[in-house]
Amino acid sequence: MKKILVANRGEIALRVMRTARKMGIAIVAVYSEADRNALHVRFADEAICLGPAPSNQSYLRGDKIIAAALACGVDAIHPGYGFLSENAAFARDVEAAGIIFIGPSPYSIEIMGSKLAAKDAVKHYDIPMVPGVDHAISDLADAKAIAKEVGFPILIKASAGGGGKGMRIVENEGELQEQMERAISEATSAFGDGSVFIEKYVTSPRHIEIQVLADSHGNVVHLFERECSIQRRHQKVIEEAPSAILTPAIRQAMGEAAVKVAKACNYLGAGTVEFLVDADLNFYFLEMNTRLQVEHPVTEWVTGVDLVEQQIRVARGEEIPFKQEDLQITGHALELRVYAEDPFNNFLPSVGNLSTYVRPVGDNIRLDDGYEQGMDIPIYYDPMIAKLITYGDTRQAAIRRMIQAIEDYHIEGVATTLPFGKFVCRHEAFTSGHFDTHFVKNYYTPENINSNETQEAEIAARLALQLYAERHRVLTVATNYSMEWEANR
Repeated sequence: MKKILVANRGEIALRVMRTARKMGIAIVAVYSEADRNALHVRFADEAICLGPAPSNQSYLRGDKIIAAALACGVDAIHPGYGFLSENAAFARDVEAAGIIFIGPSPYSIEIMGSKLAAKDAVKHYDIPMVPGVDHAISDLADAKAIAKEVGFPILIKASAGGGGKGMRIVENEGELQEQMERAISEATSAFGDGSVFIEKYVTSPRHIEIQVLADSHGNVVHLFERECSIQRRHQKVIEEAPSAILTPAIRQAMGEAAVKVAKACNYLGAGTVEFLVDADLNFYFLEMNTRLQVEHPVTEWVTGVDLVEQQIRVARGEEIPFKQEDLQITGHALELRVYAEDPFNNFLPSVGNLSTYVRPVGDNIRLDDGYEQGMDIPIYYDPMIAKLITYGDTRQAAIRRMIQAIEDYHIEGVATTLPFGKFVCRHEAFTSGHFDTHFVKNYYTPENINSNETQEAEIAARLALQLYAERHRVLTVATNYSMEWEANR
């Protein structure tokens, strides 16, 4: 494998490219007209424009990407995450063109891309599942009967869904018809598939996922867990590894279950098995993401494994170079997704020009980004600017370093989630480890951030006043006067 095309943009394109270059592999970038001057374009050895800015005319055009790959003579395509990374048809077309797809087989993507198909695939492996049904429903009478059997509250979920779309919590029978109609409509609009199913709604859930890696030689390992419970609109904002609540026994049980899920779909490469964990530490299979995750750096830091490198090696037909017993967790890592969103205005996207962009630097700080000062945040794509990752020997050390890194990260021109990240890292519910996916609903309001910042400003002002007063109590001699006096003696 001498040349790879990275079918993505921004920070993940750069992340993949850096590992490829470290491995001595040439890199081809693709870009839209809006990304002509993007960092991933400048970093690559070759770059090809796919078309206009909208993703359906550029980054989602699998035919154009494959044509670019053939024109450049690449050996493989890495899809990153988002866009076409979990598109089975694209993976199939890549293989048909004689190019290696750095990811799982189209079969695995297809099976795990449908929550119902995934449930069916793993049900023979004795993996805990949330009580509910494993088939699509559309009839209200059926839904009422199932809801009564499962017990309210229930969760209506889109089979093809993700990111919280096509998902509705129903507290009682009176809400069922309206919420079901909304879920079906949203699922149809977002995924072209209105299939929904019903599960028992797990109250006070934690969202914990397990990283898996599988090769073509029959080896499957897990690289422990990531805690992903700090979310807004069912989408992750802060992740960490390891989780603060898992015991060694539960960690092992979840890891073994994740390996079974990977085997159930003949998985190849890096993937993530997601679980819900209730207040009693019972865990339930949720879904499998058949790609690299945004939060993969926290796993890399605590295990010392470069997951992108392993993806490439597995795609080349190599065997995983370590066994399960060789892996261990060292220290603690934390990641904040830095979005161009306004946490003071319901996390609405904030586009504009990065008039100031100063990166935090220091030991145990990693920043995966795709922007620099003076660049614009386009309206066409996901508003994530960067992933800010910190590491420490302990969870407390990683949190302290994250707070300092946030304070050293200066962005002006757009609103960002940096203030929200600092709010979370200073909140007692987070620092104690006693939180769940309802953290934002239970604790966060814009007023709380403003209150914290006002208190910080008042403390800083009082400290400055105290230092000023102390300074004037002590007789000081100007340095330049002293130097002149010494010279004139």
